[in-house]
Amino acid sequence: MKQTHFGFANIPEEEKAGKVAAVFDSVASRYDIMNDLMSLGMHRLWKAFTLRIAGVRPGQKVLDLASGSGDLAAGFARRVGPQGQVVMTDINYAMLSRGRDRVTDRGLLLPTLQCDAEKLPFANHSFDCVSVAFGLRNMTHKDAALREMWRVLKPGGNALILEFSKIWEPLQPLYDAYSFKILPPLGRWVADDEASYRYLAESIRMHPDQPSLAQMMEQAGFESVEWFNLSAGVVALHRGFKW
Repeated sequence: MKQTHFGFANIPEEEKAGKVAAVFDSVASRYDIMNDLMSLGMHRLWKAFTLRIAGVRPGQKVLDLASGSGDLAAGFARRVGPQGQVVMTDINYAMLSRGRDRVTDRGLLLPTLQCDAEKLPFANHSFDCVSVAFGLRNMTHKDAALREMWRVLKPGGNALILEFSKIWEPLQPLYDAYSFKILPPLGRWVADDEASYRYLAESIRMHPDQPSLAQMMEQAGFESVEWFNLSAGVVALHRGFKW
């Protein structure tokens, strides 16, 4: 029986999707408030940088994986305009429905689909850009998801992965103290869920660092892979192209 990690715990692969689903079912209603508190609002700047780096143009098609509360999808929609299209997807219904409602409240009607990023229901060469923000680390088979991202991209398109990463080494002790001493109690006070936020802190430590993720992207077929460290490496934006 193949094993994978759920935070620091080793579990059978087939159990991970259900456990991750339970985490996001629990945190969905307070997800946006917790994002602002956890990052001191910095997640908005990280997402704005991602939108700028993506370079999407009016009329293009964008696929946003693990859309969550829809921040990136809404930003892309403004850039591609009425002649373009942005498709929101998430494996978790609670998160996807919240994201759909939030972008609708902004006056945007975007196609929304619940699906598994490891098995995308789209044809080859369908999108000019594929994005995923803070979702890849929760996927059981990251290599499969990366291959799917490459498959559905059009030649000349680019993929963007915004994710927690490896912080600058001198800041690691302070970051660890925040992650394990402050974040879980914050989750308990605000979202009534300490365990889920402990998992989220652990999942960051288990995610590949910047060079490792770049190598995984190259193995999936991406070329000209690069990354941008944000906030001293707390977060990194990886970009790769399909030529």
